[in-house]
Amino acid sequence: MKKVTLMLSLLILSSLVLSACGAGAGANVIKVGVVAELTGDIPAVGASCKNAAEMAVKEVNDAGGLEVGGKKYTIELFIEDNAGKADQSASAAQKLITQQEVVAIIGPNASRYAIPAAEIAESSKVPLITPWSTNPKTTLDSQTGASKRYVFRACFIDPFQGRVVAKFALDQLKTTKAAVLYDVASDYNKGIAEFFKQTYEENGGTVVAFETYTTGDKDFSAQLTKIKDAGPEVIFLPNYYSEVPLQIQQAHRLGIEVPFLGSDSWGSAELIKLCGTECEGYYFSTHYAPDAATPVATKFIEGYKTTYGQTPDD
Repeated sequence: MKKVTLMLSLLILSSLVLSACGAGAGANVIKVGVVAELTGDIPAVGASCKNAAEMAVKEVNDAGGLEVGGKKYTIELFIEDNAGKADQSASAAQKLITQQEVVAIIGPNASRYAIPAAEIAESSKVPLITPWSTNPKTTLDSQTGASKRYVFRACFIDPFQGRVVAKFALDQLKTTKAAVLYDVASDYNKGIAEFFKQTYEENGGTVVAFETYTTGDKDFSAQLTKIKDAGPEVIFLPNYYSEVPLQIQQAHRLGIEVPFLGSDSWGSAELIKLCGTECEGYYFSTHYAPDAATPVATKFIEGYKTTYGQTPDD
């Protein structure tokens, strides 16, 4: 479960950096930053990240803080909104490092925001862990392709996710023809769409339509008409919860009634609020499901519900 992982990552990462810095700094407070999408295109994701981080910090501090080397430390949290923009993700990370002097950063979540923030963290040698960025580029050096030393993730990656969804379409839904509609301007959407297509075709299927749009588009009728004419048996939409309802609703208006598949970016209660019954009965990959949570995750879910009055999103 992503929110549990976020909480545990915060604790573990804090311990690691304290071990590295030692107690010689003379302070009993460790500063941790969060970069989240509080406004912009996916505010529900940012809100969940912020809520979980604040809940985790309160739990640690209420228990007396973190004990490292026989000394207790409390956590001070600094939260920055990247406004759903890549450049503001980078500047938010820079601000946390240079002005707030945090020793670690949680987030951003979406890959298109995590990648630029990760570059800042890596060059500054400040650990960053993203709870939700599944694109491999986030943790890889853009020049050498080697793994970054200071950037980590707490989720699966798109080569795995795309492969699983493609195999599901082939083996479970028994399809042989698929279509894909994705945001070509987003690293996340583009990456997982390509991984899906590769796996689907390597295993005997045919991607009969591979259509694109650009972030912010609202009218998908041209792409969906091409998809309808291609005759797919399933449609993959590796897009964000704020975009998917429009895409499915417009597809239905055109008479498209085949199953739709999604990725982890569907994992928000906002999807059903925006889409209603038109999105019911479809499938998407996810990092956790509340009904199948482990005992540790269940404890977190109940605590989150008590604190915020809702079940945490993916």
